[in-house]
Amino acid sequence: MKKTILSGSTVTGNLTLGNYIGAINNWKQLQDEYNCYYFLADLHALTVQQDPPTLKQRIYSFYAQYLALGLDPQKNIIFVQSHIHEHAELTWILTCLTPMGYLNRMTQFKEKAEKHVKNINAGLFTYPVLMAADILLYQADLVPVGEDQRQHLELCRDIVGFFDRGYKKGLFKMPEAHIGKTGARIMSLQDPTKKMSKSDENDKNFISIIDDPKKIEKKIKSAATDSGTDIQFDEENKPGISNLLTIYSVLSGKNISQLETEYAGKMYGHLKVDLAELVLETLKPVKEKHDDLMKNLDYLDDLMKSGAERAQLRARKTLHDVYEATGLVLRKP
Repeated sequence: MKKTILSGSTVTGNLTLGNYIGAINNWKQLQDEYNCYYFLADLHALTVQQDPPTLKQRIYSFYAQYLALGLDPQKNIIFVQSHIHEHAELTWILTCLTPMGYLNRMTQFKEKAEKHVKNINAGLFTYPVLMAADILLYQADLVPVGEDQRQHLELCRDIVGFFDRGYKKGLFKMPEAHIGKTGARIMSLQDPTKKMSKSDENDKNFISIIDDPKKIEKKIKSAATDSGTDIQFDEENKPGISNLLTIYSVLSGKNISQLETEYAGKMYGHLKVDLAELVLETLKPVKEKHDDLMKNLDYLDDLMKSGAERAQLRARKTLHDVYEATGLVLRKP
């Protein structure tokens, strides 16, 4: 029996080169080995008030980006979170089991609360419980996560323990982290001490996978570098160059040592010119396929419907078992 992997991305901003390298590139390598569930986290996006027409368009665009990046809708179950009502239902049940003290400790809540002082809403606070419901509904064995999401996965594991002790032991699988070995953390182009983020307010900090080619080239050539001239991987003393080398290594398949040898005696500008060319070559077919898919929303609707129907088979079974375990009366068909 294949193990189950689940992951998703919040539909804010556009998917970045960091998302591609750190997550989706790894997802493609998993689709033959595991039962893969990949979703668009549109409910998570609502913790920040969205412009409705923009959000709707972005959901289609994200789905098209998933496909353009190589996720096969036949090999994977690709769906929109809000199309499965079981996510919201399980979230409420798990929220009633989760102590507020555990949520108070969530680092991302503290960071986002500082960033959005005028909108510290309950959804932002309980966001990790919805994330736990996302994982547990599909009985995921593994969850690809970056270091910044490890705390949320640990809370999910705690919630499994709360349910085991409060209702029924073993109903949920205990999920484990699955972290890609390469390129797990791509940093901001202008501030390489911070992770590249699609929700960054500074457009120069990230490369969107559907950015205009000239824009991509300009962003890479203006990326922050470090003192000195040696092109060497040193995350502590040369975070800027180390970030560029990481991107180059993942996209080219060459290891860091090879690149250091190739660029020995060369200037930072040489590396940036070559990296820009490599990134453009990598993303050109992605943008072309995305733009083509966005011309046929009916086709995307059909794929979303099919993905939701396949995902709901497992979600419905899990929620049925949860209702029985908690004593809720199931509605008769």
